[in-house]
Amino acid sequence: MTDKRPKPEEIVTKLRQVVVLTGQGMPRLDAIRQIGVTEQTFYRWKKKYGGMGTDQLKELKRMQQENERLGRAVSDLTLDKLILAEAAKGNF
Repeated sequence: MTDKRPKPEEIVTKLRQVVVLTGQGMPRLDAIRQIGVTEQTFYRWKKKYGGMGTDQLKELKRMQQENERLGRAVSDLTLDKLILAEAAKGNF
């Protein structure tokens, strides 16, 4: 049994569906159930992705990838620094 997680683009689409359905007069809980998620999941998604457009979502994804890349670079440089410090002490 695989647990498929929706992509951020799909999450934004589902959040918009709830807005449209509630605008048509459907109660919010019924609209949330219709998109196939729990109420808790909906509110967590709304907190994270609420009000985002596709351009903002792409920018967020790009920034997260850049942050991961920079984090790896910092950890590599820190490790190199520690290795050089040990070598300078003569403990190799």
